[in-house]
Amino acid sequence: MGTFKGLLENQDVLILHGALGTELEALGYDISGKLWSAKYLLEEPSIIQEIHETYIAAGADLVTTSSYQATLPGLQEAGLSEAEANAIIAQTVALARAARDKVWASISDAEKSKRPYPLISGDVGPYAAYLANGSEYTGDYGNISKEELKNFHRPRIEILLKQGVDLLALETIPNALEAESLVELLAEEFPQVEAYISFTIQESSSISDGTSLEAVADLVNSSEQIMALGINCSSPLLFDAALEKLASLTNKYLVTYPNSGEVYDGQTQTWKPKDVAAKDLVENSHYWHNQFQVKVLGGCCRTRPNDIKSLYQTFRG
Repeated sequence: MGTFKGLLENQDVLILHGALGTELEALGYDISGKLWSAKYLLEEPSIIQEIHETYIAAGADLVTTSSYQATLPGLQEAGLSEAEANAIIAQTVALARAARDKVWASISDAEKSKRPYPLISGDVGPYAAYLANGSEYTGDYGNISKEELKNFHRPRIEILLKQGVDLLALETIPNALEAESLVELLAEEFPQVEAYISFTIQESSSISDGTSLEAVADLVNSSEQIMALGINCSSPLLFDAALEKLASLTNKYLVTYPNSGEVYDGQTQTWKPKDVAAKDLVENSHYWHNQFQVKVLGGCCRTRPNDIKSLYQTFRG
């Protein structure tokens, strides 16, 4: 592959696709239930492509597929056959690619000169997304084994790679055993793939299950395939101290895409207001880029296309 590595080495920043579920909700779609945004892959896939187009037009360099919540067991529990579930996951790549091709064909040469050709990033969400119980923020997976986690992640990775994604986004990982499973799975079965990995945090010294950032960095440093390491789907108030720590622990490129600062309640599947006023996404991203050389920048839950457009205007305008 090598495409993602090349962009990391040659671009000052890379801008991420933004939140999908948030945008669906803002457009009036009901995303409650275990499938969350993935149910619109079944009911109205055209809206998924339209949201991709909006983010690419706003300036996204990495187009994240809508496969975060699209897992084989989750789709089969919703009534699909294995073959149908495989086809839905494959469709997430087709929708992202169609959106990229449509937007890229529509923008001027002058605009193209300011930005790289967008890459398709296969979204590998955590086991927590399948559980749909808020464990993205606790890392509490019960007594699951490493092999069970590998078996959970393997089929989706196989499908995404078969469909030709440029890299994998191992994102919103709250659990160290899951991270270890993914690192091993890539090395053992998908040695050519490039990826980034990002974790959720509830305090600045550890990921959500309590594993120290030192241990996480050691694990990621052992992987030649994981090109970048970072934090997503977490309060921006925690990032400064966590990034300072990570920057001292790794030579990997750094990734940030925080939530808006609101707090998610996994039991009610609702968002609570910010505890304190935080800087906006652009102010934070500008600081993190300058202070910690963060390379991959974006926004997660409760951020929207205008936030991505503001990042583009700040870093490429």
